[in-house]
Formats: sequence, structure tokens, C-alpha cells
Amino acid sequence: MSGFKTLDELAAKTPAGSIILVRADLNVPLDDTGAVRDATRLERLLPSLQQLSQAGYRIGVLSHFGRPKGQVVPEMSLAPVAHALGERMGQAVAFASDCIGEPAANALAALPEGGICVLENTRFHAGEEADDAAFSKALAASGVAYVNDAFSAAHRAHASTHGITQHLPTYCGAAMQAELEALEAALGAPQRPLVAVVGGAKISTKLDLLGNLSAKVDVLVIGGGMANTFLAAQGHDVGKSLCEATMLDTAREIMAQAETQGCRILLPRDAAVAPEFAAGQTPQIVASESVPSEQMILDAGPEAVKEICAAFDEAATLIWNGPLGAFEIEPFDTATNQAAQHAAKLTQAGGLISVAGGGDTVAALNHAGAGPNFTYVSTAGGAFLEWLEGKPLPGVTALKSN
Repeated sequence: MSGFKTLDELAAKTPAGSIILVRADLNVPLDDTGAVRDATRLERLLPSLQQLSQAGYRIGVLSHFGRPKGQVVPEMSLAPVAHALGERMGQAVAFASDCIGEPAANALAALPEGGICVLENTRFHAGEEADDAAFSKALAASGVAYVNDAFSAAHRAHASTHGITQHLPTYCGAAMQAELEALEAALGAPQRPLVAVVGGAKISTKLDLLGNLSAKVDVLVIGGGMANTFLAAQGHDVGKSLCEATMLDTAREIMAQAETQGCRILLPRDAAVAPEFAAGQTPQIVASESVPSEQMILDAGPEAVKEICAAFDEAATLIWNGPLGAFEIEPFDTATNQAAQHAAKLTQAGGLISVAGGGDTVAALNHAGAGPNFTYVSTAGGAFLEWLEGKPLPGVTALKSN
């Protein structure tokens, strides 16, 4: 992987017994008892920790948790997450009451070879989010090398993702490596034709995303509430549908830009409509230019799904961000489910590279039962979106430049 040093390179240069600091994303949801509700991020961390532990390193795990804003907030301690990580690792995981100073140094020095210690929430210190030089140096003090395995935090120039790399040899963790390789395959040097699905409620939140993708993909499928704004920009009445009236000129600009770039924009040709967004509705299927004034578009229709699936059939690479409709309530999950299942089928047959992530995407694909059969599904929200927007990610840039 060009530009990044991997764990294999770390092992070739660093003697067993050394203390390795690993930036993870342990910011997982907990229930009222302190148990982890969704352990996806912990599961993705295991390969790096297992490789380092089996090589005999002493491992200090750095992470933020919540938004304590530089204050010690006991409810945002990483102690329960350390316990949950130990259960998944199948070994005891120690916990240090601070991520710097004597508590961190003593806990790490006490580890046996192969031992793991979670260090307390980096955001208990104001220097973390400020990327403070002194705090970065203090974080690095106990380690001989640094591994970043937290792509989901890579869009923030914080001390534990950026500043620390000024003080230690820096390496790419296994999960980070998998993510970067998937993203490179999807947008860096993709096999073509390249299709992107962008869903969600509002154009205004995805302007940079739409602008970047329309210049790079062959087909841009627009779904969800933002499709209504594009339909309105074409002069269609969208009834009571969610629509950003102030963004019609912007939608027209995006469509014009796409045309000059040779990108085909695919808007839903029909839609599932209902009087309100609520359970128990019986949707009516109408042409997108014939939405009744008292109805609202809540999903793409069957003809739209056929057209989307046909685009997938022709594609070599697919990027997916956002649902095609209001998937949270049946039956308005139909278009997302059918299109996602078709993409998963093509991926499993070996004919499609499919990469997805951001926002509601993971939930929507898992709801469809399609997520596990995509080539790669990113659990990173903001970082995945900023990458799609073409923005440099400080955490990734620091890995490359170190």
C-alpha cells in the first residue's frame, strides 16, 4: 500500500516487548448497564491487537469517548469498554486512569509481553481536540511506535490522530489499511463503469459530496428526500414531499456540471407516495412527474429500482451513501432493500466491487440483509463522507507524511 507503513514493517523494525500505542475508535454505544450495544468497531480492531499481542508487544490503546470537552466526566470513562474489549480478545485487558503521565506510564510498564491496556479517554484533556504540542508529546512519552487503526477519527486533526505522529514512528493498523485500500479501489483508481448512489434528506448537507462525485463517476443515482429537490428543479410538482425550495438553482447547477463531466444522473422515474410518513400507510405508485398535491414521496418506485439495478449490472464499481427512501418504516424500505440486495448479489458473483458507508447507510444495508455481502462497508461516518467529498483527512495525511 503506497505511502503507508504497515504492521509487518513495524514488526521488522521494533523488538518484542516494546510499548506500542494504538489509536483505536472505542467510541461505541453503551446501554444503561455499561454493556456495549454495537461492538462492530471493537471487532474491527481485533486483527491489529491480536497481531501485535502475538508478536509480544505491550500495547496501549488510545481513544476518545463522547464529548467531555476537556473535562473529566465519569460517565464517559473507557473503563467499561476496556472490559468489553477484553471479552472479545479472550484475555485480560488492563485499564489506566489517565492517558498521560504516571498512571499511563506505570500501567504500560507493568504489562507482560503481549499484554493490552486501554488508556483513559483522550478527550478528558483539552489538549486532545486542540492538537496541542505538549499534550501530543505527553501522549507519545511511553511508546516507541504509534499505530493508527481508527479511520473513523481520521478527519480530525487531534493530538491522538495527528500531533502524536510528530514524536513516534507511525504505522497503519489492519483495519485502517483495509479501509484505505477499499477507498482507493472505489474512487482513487476504480474499475469502470463507476456508479455512485447518494441518498439522504437534503442536498444542502451533501453539496461537496455531489460536486465531487459528479466529476468522477459515470452514473450518479440520487435517492431519498434530496431526489425530490432535483425533481422540483426539473419543474415537477412533488406535492407535500420533503423539498428544499431554496436549493433548486443549486440542483440545476449540479445537473449541468454532471452533464459537462459526462456523468449521467439517475433520478427516480416513479415513486411510492402516501399522505404522511407514518406506519400503516398503503403507498400508491405514481410517475415522478405526477405526484398528487396531497401526497408525499417516501420511496423510489419499482421502475426506478429496475433502472438502478440495470445501472449496477453495467457497473464494475459501486459507491453507496444513503438510503433511497424512508427505510425506517415499512413498506418505504422496498427500494433500498431491493437495490441493495441486487448489489450484494452482483458482488458475491464477483462482478462488482461495492463500497458503502456514512450516516444511515450501514443501518439501511444491514436492514436489507445486504451489508455482509458488500465488498466493504465503512463504519466511519464523518471521515467516510469527507473522503467522498475529496477532502484531505488529517489522520491519513499524518500517516503518509511520517
